[in-house]
Parts: sequence; structure tokens; C-alpha cells
Amino acid sequence: MTPTAPDGIVHLATIALATEQDVRTLRRGAEAAAAALGAEGPDRTRLATALGGLGPALPGSLDLRVALSTVQGPCPVLRAALLWADGPGPDEGFVQAASGLVRVHHEDGSRTLLMEQRLTAEAQSAERVQRARDLLVRHIGGHVIEDDRARTVDLIAALEESRAQREELHRLNEELEATNRGVVALYTQLSEELEETNRGVVALYAELDEKSHQLRRASEAKTRFWAHVSHELRTPVNSVVGLARLLLDAGSGGLDEEQRRQVSLISASGATLLALVDELLDVAKAESGRLEPHPSAVDLRALLGQLRGTLKGYGTRGEVDLSVATSGLPLVTDEVMLTRILRNLLSNALKFTERGTVRLDVAADGGPGDEQVVFTVTDTGVGIPEEEQQQIFEEFYQVRGPHQRGRPGTGLGLPYARRLTELLGGTLTLTSRPGAGTRVVVRLPAGTTAAPGGERPPALARLVTVDDDAAFRSTVRPVLARLAQQVSEVGEGARAIDTVRTERPDAVLLDLHMPDVDGYQVLAGLADDPELRGTPVVVVTSAPVASLDSARLTHARAVLDKSTLDLARLLAVLEDLDRPRTAGEDTGR
Repeated sequence: MTPTAPDGIVHLATIALATEQDVRTLRRGAEAAAAALGAEGPDRTRLATALGGLGPALPGSLDLRVALSTVQGPCPVLRAALLWADGPGPDEGFVQAASGLVRVHHEDGSRTLLMEQRLTAEAQSAERVQRARDLLVRHIGGHVIEDDRARTVDLIAALEESRAQREELHRLNEELEATNRGVVALYTQLSEELEETNRGVVALYAELDEKSHQLRRASEAKTRFWAHVSHELRTPVNSVVGLARLLLDAGSGGLDEEQRRQVSLISASGATLLALVDELLDVAKAESGRLEPHPSAVDLRALLGQLRGTLKGYGTRGEVDLSVATSGLPLVTDEVMLTRILRNLLSNALKFTERGTVRLDVAADGGPGDEQVVFTVTDTGVGIPEEEQQQIFEEFYQVRGPHQRGRPGTGLGLPYARRLTELLGGTLTLTSRPGAGTRVVVRLPAGTTAAPGGERPPALARLVTVDDDAAFRSTVRPVLARLAQQVSEVGEGARAIDTVRTERPDAVLLDLHMPDVDGYQVLAGLADDPELRGTPVVVVTSAPVASLDSARLTHARAVLDKSTLDLARLLAVLEDLDRPRTAGEDTGR
């Protein structure tokens, strides 16, 4: 009986490797042992072939040897254990090549590498194991010629068997040949059809990619077109609205009742057109990425009061009660964007509410570290069907119905409000039911979006204000300090042009009525000077509209009322001064 170790490993032989001849002897011995243990066909040579690649490892390995053994058990294997005393041993290329033939086990840093080839259950018989050991001893002892002769006999027998198999295969091939021809023909036909389909798919993908590029370019062109056209339309529309208001002023004469009615229509249509142009410009800025929030501490009490005054009487016809809450909650966000969001939502609610109430409520929500300010706009208007409550946030989409008659709009208000809300780090949600009204909730972080220092960056670098009223200059000074990095005050009209020439400001705030040189003369002087005529001028006056000489105000970018001057309004005007005027734009603003 062949001795078996307690762990089921039966040692067959150990072969020391010092030369290439030793490797060849090992290869033949391993092949003979595999055959003796019952391995057939290619399985006889798997382990032997793997061991045949050990030649390159000889120079770098000290005392390299291979122990051949069988591992008994449910799944017996023929194992070759490579052992060396020092050096790198077999390289990574050998390990990878051997892994494609047999199972290889090797741990980094170990000087042992195991290779195993599976055997059949018959390999565990004592007779086969003893025969394998005898064959290895004969090979190691130099009896290679006898083993080669035996292998030659085996090869001859294998060739005879192979010849018989070839004859059988030839017969089967003749039976399958006709079928194969049909399969080949079908495969060729399918391949051609598939290739044609693939060419069509590739062409379609190329076309889709080109269309995608075209759509992207068209979208960018559309945004640029909106921005440019909105800018170009704003100036003449402002002129139309301003001149119509001058004609309608109670102090103006020369208009009969029919003419006043017609001018009223011009004024109303111009105001509507101006609002639409402003919406288009705002959306264009948002889409082009030019809108960036500038957080600062917001006086909610003042902001809500301004909204209440601005929208009082808007679209109500006396049958809608507008209620805007008063709140002193702390909030750090972009004041201009917040004002636009709430004004959009309130004007939308007033537009589609014929009777009842429109409310704006303000509340705090969230816990420490997640404080939020919640603005809720509710109305008792016509409501929105559930299936259209997502579509209304698509640009230009409007809910169709009789409620749209006489209510012009672009369908940009809600999409723009949501876009601004997201820019501020908040959310805007809407719930509605036809006939019962609509509820819009805006949630904004109370202070997490604040810029360093909590202040809004100034919109302008330099600003010159020309006004003889020292009290007014003192009152407006804190507002101007938030708008410009440097503010120069001039109390006399005679010094205005020299100061503008010296300071070269980004904008000029100009009072009209001054004792020496009035604002009209300053405007004319700036317009006549080639170096200064491009400086934007905003007229700030307490004079009634009817008393203004509009023909002499054509060089002014805007005319603001001192009594209603506030940061949001002034900032909105100044933000639009970064665009140089085009030819002919000086007329009538």
C-alpha cells in the first residue's frame, strides 16, 4: 500500500531544478504521472505544459525544486508544489500562463507556489498511485528512453483511435454538409441585412447628434435673441409709456375726450408690452446663466410693505381683497430676486381672481441649522386642473379657457419664479383645484446662502450724485453706499460736468431743479461732450410729471420719483446700465 499523509496528500517525487534538462525531465515525468493516474487526452499535458515554462525562473531562484503529489478526497488532484530558498521565483508571466491551464495558488512574499490539475476518482487507487511514482522514479533516474518508447506506443494507439474518429467525422460531415451550406447562406443573408441595419442606425445616430447640436445652438441663439430684442424694445416702449402718461396728466391740455381715451389705450397697451418685454429679458438672463444671487440681510417688513403699496388696486376692480402679512423674520437672501418672485406670484393671483381674497402669509419653519422662511400665496381664483399643474411651469404654457380673455401674458411668470427660487436655494410648490383657488408655497433658507460678511456686492464701482438738497443727499447716502463702491456728491450743478469728467463714474444720479445750473443744462452738457455722452444718467426728481420737459430728457436713461425711491427700484434700474446704447437709442427714455 502507498502511504498517505493524514491530510490526504500522497507524495510521489521531488525533482531539483538546476538546468533546462531538469525542466524537460520534470515535464515528461509530470505528463507520465498524469497518464498513470487516469488523465486522458489534453488533460495529460496540462500540468506538464505549465511546468515546462519554468526555464526562465532558474537563474533567479536558489534551490528551486518541485514536489509532485496527489491530494486524495472527493475531488482528487495532481499537485506540483514549487519551492525555492531565495530569489524572486517564477515571474508574473509564468503565473498568468499557468493559470490558463491549471489552478494556481500563490501568496505575495511566499516562496511556495502550488499548481493543481483535477483527476478522476479512479486516480485514488493504490495501483495508479504506485505506477505514477514508478514512472517518475524512472524518469528521474535517467530511464527516459524506455518511457519514450512507451509513450510512442501510446501515441500510435491514439493515432489509430484518431483515424477511426476522423472517418466517423467525415461521414457526419457529409450528412451535415448540405445543412451547413444552407446555414452559411442564411447567415450571409442575415449578416448583410444586419450590416445594412447597422449602417442605418449609425446614420440615424449621426443625424440625431447633429439635430441635438442644432437644437442646442438654436436654444442659445434664442436666448441671445431674447436678450437683445428685449433690450432694444425696452427703450422705445418706455418712451411710449412715458409720453402717454405725460399727455394724460391732469395738467396737460389740448386733448378732447376721444383723444384722451385713445391715449389711455396707448398707455395701457404700452405698459402691458413693457411688462412682457421685462419678463422676456428676465428669462433670457436666467437661461444664459447671467443671474447670480447676491445675498444680503433683507428687511422683510419694508419689502412686504412695498409690495402691498405697489399691488394695491391691481386687477381687483374693488371685488378682491389683497392681504399682505407684516413680518420681521430674519432673512438673508437676494432682495431683488425675492421681490420679483413674490410680485410675480401676487400679480398672477390677482389677475385670475375675480372676487374673494388674495393673501401672502410669512412664517418660520425648520429647526436649528435648517431654518427656513416660508412665503404662502393663496387666492380664491379660477384654479388650475390637476393634469396641467406641472405644465404651467413650462415656459410659454398657459391654461386655456374663458378666464384668459382680457388677461394678456406670456406664460413666463411661474417658470421664472420657480427658476429664481431654485437659484436662491429654495423650492416652489403649487396646489390648486378648479373653482376653489390656488396655493403657492415658496421655501427659502433663512440665512445659509449669505455671502461672506452678509452683504450684497456693490453693483457699480463709481457713482456721482448731483443734488443741491443736502437733506436728500444725507437720506439717500446709505442706499447709494450699498449700490456703489465709491460715491461722489456734488451740491452744485455748475460743478457736475467737471466732476463727471474727473471721476468717470459708471452712472450719474441727477436732480433737475437746482438754483445755478439746473439738471436740464447738465444733461445737455453731458450729451454734447463726446467723452461723457456715454455715461448713463438717471434723473431723480420730486417735480410733478406734468412739469417735466420731456424733449430735454432724451439723454436720461430713466426718470425716478424721489418720494418713492427705494433700493430695489434703484438697483433694478442701475443693473440695466451695463449695456452701451446703440445708435438712435437716446430718444425718449
